[in-house]
Amino acid sequence: MDLLELRKDLDRIDKELVRLLEERLKVCGQVASYKIETGKPVFDKERERQKIASVKELAHSPFNERAAEEMFSQMMTISRRLQYQILEEHGRKADMGFIMVDSLKKKGVRVVYQGVEGAYSHEAALKYFGGDVNAYHVKTWEDAMVEVEKGSADYAVIPIENSSAGAVIDNYDLLINHENVIVAEIFLPVSHALLGLPGAALEDVQVVYSHPQALMQCSKYLNAHPGWKQISVENTAVSAKKIIEEQDCHQAAVASESAGKLYGLSVLASAINHNKNNTTRFIILAKEKIYSRDAGRISICFELPHKIGTLYNMLGNFIYCGVNMVMIESRPIAERNWEYRFFVDIEGNLGDTAVQNALHSISEEALNVRILGNY
Repeated sequence: MDLLELRKDLDRIDKELVRLLEERLKVCGQVASYKIETGKPVFDKERERQKIASVKELAHSPFNERAAEEMFSQMMTISRRLQYQILEEHGRKADMGFIMVDSLKKKGVRVVYQGVEGAYSHEAALKYFGGDVNAYHVKTWEDAMVEVEKGSADYAVIPIENSSAGAVIDNYDLLINHENVIVAEIFLPVSHALLGLPGAALEDVQVVYSHPQALMQCSKYLNAHPGWKQISVENTAVSAKKIIEEQDCHQAAVASESAGKLYGLSVLASAINHNKNNTTRFIILAKEKIYSRDAGRISICFELPHKIGTLYNMLGNFIYCGVNMVMIESRPIAERNWEYRFFVDIEGNLGDTAVQNALHSISEEALNVRILGNY
């Protein structure tokens, strides 16, 4: 047989496969109708396990067993998505637990940030809420989260990722440990300067202080001075404040020029971060589970069974529902070695049917799911 004849055979088989798939999906639709009447859940883990085991027994080689397992896993995933869609059309929507508002309140609110005046988080707060906002600072990012949780502040502003240094991983963990939700985001261009005491010169510098991310973002410049000792502190503005307080001309700080101006420092070198388009994304956190009518980005996190293909199937829910994923991060789960929690950002609004279908599917199939915010 030549290749043309073989392809004709494949076309014939594929035509039959499509016919059988459509027949199968018709029956799946009837199953969905039954589950609407009885209130049964779509996802039946034990039934799917039994089905996979039975179809593998029908195969005649180890390779074919694996192929049958993969094919039927995908078919059952498609079946679930069809059923979720039918349930959605009949009003069986998942309760997301969020309330839509026309817009976020910005006037007369109290905003908390980490660090001291002049920190980038402070600048982000001023940029988003306006220069007359009632803003105050705390020592740590977790302190800021707690202030919102207990109602002392309406909003907290914390960094979540930087275009050069990547994710602020500690803050991803805070999103899990606290019940606050993301209600907005703001992007702040970052330009780091090397700051010293008035009258100090580059030749005087021996020690440089800053936040670890800022040191990383300026590593090319700083590492070109191997004699300088680099020391991490909790915030860029804290490093600037330290220099003015300790009055040591051998110390310098990496912070914004506005922080230098605030604390009366001199600029020893401007724009020392190697990525001149350096930008930090800040998230605005609130206690209430709200989202604005025009929100277009959703952050979620979930945990998965530690099995082959679970992440692939989970992300497939976005693909099938036509939802665009824009970010994924993973963090180890502290109490379970070598297992991970995934953080995903998608485009969309909690009021969108496609988004609801995707999140409904994920909520039934993952071990734990949490919507971190729609903003």
